[in-house]
Amino acid sequence: MNLRTRFTPLARAKVTVARAAEGDKQKIRGYGSVFYDGTPETEYQLWDNYCERIMPGCFDRALREDDCRGLFNHDPSLILGRTAAGTMRLSVDARGLAYEIDPAETTIAQDCLQHLARQDVTGSSFSFTVDDEDLRRETRDGQDMWICEVRSVHLYDVGPVTFPAYTATTAEARSDVDGRVQRFLALQKPGTPVDAAIAAARARAIELG
Repeated sequence: MNLRTRFTPLARAKVTVARAAEGDKQKIRGYGSVFYDGTPETEYQLWDNYCERIMPGCFDRALREDDCRGLFNHDPSLILGRTAAGTMRLSVDARGLAYEIDPAETTIAQDCLQHLARQDVTGSSFSFTVDDEDLRRETRDGQDMWICEVRSVHLYDVGPVTFPAYTATTAEARSDVDGRVQRFLALQKPGTPVDAAIAAARARAIELG
């Protein structure tokens, strides 16, 4: 399983503590992911020549079928909510994947609320595996780029995070996949279209984990 984690640092995707009305219990609200809207700020620059885009519609199946957890810092021992329990709700709009969590009277949840209220924690993140993606090359400012458009995912968890952990923790995995892609590309038959070779090589590299 090639589990991916992506951090959402955009100011417009900031996670907050809110109340629907005076006297209501606090809720944790944020955007786990924002959709690609044509701007560089809404794509993930994973390598110098590789960008990943979360496309509108990619969470549709997950919202219907997946039992997603609300976790703090992706830690399964720091659970804040769960869709199957009704303590976390997910939705999509034009911006991206929104979540709302009803925090429990637990130390974990109350600590998280304090971190959010003080704005010590302002970002969100989500973990997923890919069902469907489209990989192609395009030229940007004279440089060849690999563009991966993610179109459908299995969603595992979403929630507030302290740091954009994936920039450090998946660097080794990204390097390993990139190396396998290059090795598989070298094995393609002469004359194979470049886009088809890249897609086949990456699919095979991911399949082998």
